[in-house]
Amino acid sequence: MEPTGPHKPSGIKEQDVWYTNIIVSTLPPPGTTAPSFTLLDGSGAVHSFGQTTVAPATLLFFFKHDCATCGLTAPLIERLHRALERSGLRIVGISQDDAGDTADFIAQHELTVPVVLDSELDSSADYGFDAVPALVLTNGEHTVLSSFEGFSKRDLIKLVTLAAEQCEQPAPSVELDGETLPDQRPGCGSRVHDPDEARRIAVRRGSSALAARRVRVPVDLDPYEFFDDQGLTDGLPVVPPTEARVLRMLEGTTRRPSDIVASVPPNLAPATVEKVAINAVLAGCKPEYLPVVLAALEATCTDDFNLHGVLATTYFVGPLIIVNGPIRHKIGLNCGRNVFGQGTRANSTIGRALQLVVRNIGGGRPGEVDMSTLGQPGKVGVCIAENEEVGSWDPLHVELGFARDQSTVTVMAAEAPRAIRDQLSRTARSLATSMGLSLESIAHVKLHGIDQALLVVSPEHVRTFDRDGYSKEDLRARIQEVTGRPLRDLLPDEECQKGTSLKVVPRDWLDSDGNPTPDALDRPFPKFARAESILIVVAGGTAGKFSAAVGGWASGGLNSKAVTRVIQP
Repeated sequence: MEPTGPHKPSGIKEQDVWYTNIIVSTLPPPGTTAPSFTLLDGSGAVHSFGQTTVAPATLLFFFKHDCATCGLTAPLIERLHRALERSGLRIVGISQDDAGDTADFIAQHELTVPVVLDSELDSSADYGFDAVPALVLTNGEHTVLSSFEGFSKRDLIKLVTLAAEQCEQPAPSVELDGETLPDQRPGCGSRVHDPDEARRIAVRRGSSALAARRVRVPVDLDPYEFFDDQGLTDGLPVVPPTEARVLRMLEGTTRRPSDIVASVPPNLAPATVEKVAINAVLAGCKPEYLPVVLAALEATCTDDFNLHGVLATTYFVGPLIIVNGPIRHKIGLNCGRNVFGQGTRANSTIGRALQLVVRNIGGGRPGEVDMSTLGQPGKVGVCIAENEEVGSWDPLHVELGFARDQSTVTVMAAEAPRAIRDQLSRTARSLATSMGLSLESIAHVKLHGIDQALLVVSPEHVRTFDRDGYSKEDLRARIQEVTGRPLRDLLPDEECQKGTSLKVVPRDWLDSDGNPTPDALDRPFPKFARAESILIVVAGGTAGKFSAAVGGWASGGLNSKAVTRVIQP
């Protein structure tokens, strides 16, 4: 996650703060020894700290030029320098910028304190702060007396008082007459946590630190409420993505954390493996689920799937994930009883993780880009697995040309499932007829020539088909046959002004003016544009003669195609 900056209410001390990527700040607290350093200033002069005792007190001021809170703090540091320099207070400004930006910052704020360049960010990393400005006051033995990040008037007054005591002087006023400083001001993210810098530092130090920006959560705030307030949830509580949890999640894949999985619509924001892992933690996934989430994201972000359209439509479809292959059993996906329902962690969290990625990385938030009129529960996230061991049919991924021992995800823009209840058919033909008539209601009974839909056939119904040797091809053909209505009955009329658009009618059925020929009006026009548009999977409990029809996004030429991807480790 990369929010705009840290959040810290007034009255919360730095040591009272925990992070979503690290548990506690490593900014040196009072009583510890401050790390030493040797850095150059803009002219090339050497400045050292920590090697010898040269002053009764030293104040270190870490900053970067494009931080408004650093700009607020800099004049106050200069004021303290002028008040206590002659009494022995040493102040060192430590810039995270290059020489040019640092010189501009010095000139803008008329600084006379010595400023050194931490261009490699090693000293910033050693001090472990999350945000700038960061202030560290030490005594002559380099023991920390006070330290904090961001701006806190209370903490600054305390720091100034301690500095004056070390110099045996009265504390100068922090505020001038007529001046009103804010009580609190959040800092800006340290450059140490910029993704490119974080990776560079991690490589140089042999560290496994994450590149993602830390988000600080004060301990007196409920973390679940915090994430909801930040708009990072789907309305349900999420698991705080601590660094330890994210690193464990990344162990579920061999892919590098910095690899870009996809550019996620609508903002086309690049989603790295690490960012996807963070959202998988939020969703409650186990590490072994991560490869499925990554493959599902790849499929969802293709042009064929058309995620931007799926989000922007006022219709109520969302990504439905169908998993095939050996990974189903390896990670405990449910393909049986209550397959669309609650109760199985893998199913619930994989679908949710994909939706959180779309929301938090891609920007697909309800009411903003996601304009669904009604929505449906599956838009929180839905993932099912096919029961490949029941019946004689080839599973979905084998039909699509993949090997049976390959693990795949197929992602489809789908409505919520609707019931097909047939407890009486004893022949395959009757049952296929029943299913066809049920499928005709998708979107609207008069809308024919539509694209994809999913038929989820339960084990009991599969046994009926198997007894009669009915294949998937037979089932599709029967569905097309029983849903074929005379075109004249499907066109809009005064009785029902909704109907099939002429745009989906075969061109050779139309005359030169684009109207149906008299012969075409009597031809049966089936529900689906092609028989292969009907995706068929086997799933559900072994008891109960109930199957399900799942409609797709029926929107003429702007619709979405189901996309399949192999799950990589």
